[in-house]
Amino acid sequence: MQEQGDGTLTLAPGVRIPRAVVDISFSRSSGPGGQNVNKLSTRCQLRLKLADLPIDPEARLRLEALAGHLLVGDGELLIDSESGRSQSGNREECLAKLRMLLLKAIPRPKPRRKTKPSKGSVERRLRQKKTRAGIKRLRGGSE
Repeated sequence: MQEQGDGTLTLAPGVRIPRAVVDISFSRSSGPGGQNVNKLSTRCQLRLKLADLPIDPEARLRLEALAGHLLVGDGELLIDSESGRSQSGNREECLAKLRMLLLKAIPRPKPRRKTKPSKGSVERRLRQKKTRAGIKRLRGGSE
């Protein structure tokens, strides 16, 4: 993720958005951590509407599927990070998570081509099954 001088963020190759469409807020982290947790607002939440992303509709559908529980409301992405001890670290982690989602969603998956197993592989599999069945048959005792 790179922040440009013109107020835009480069999230992935070919995906640049205005800084204003990304809402980043900070709050207090939860859990143990002593004074750092009790005093400092280091937890980062990144909110972004999927409609604001300049990606094709197919990629947007793939992104929705990948995002899963990160989607809140009507098409809004909510990414959370509280593992770091600094605001900047958690902010970068949120943007990195967004970037990884985009890098997975943007490429179009290759279509699957149906294939048939070769005659030789079918024969080998059946021969192996018969051999194995014979071994198991010999194990059986007459009790």
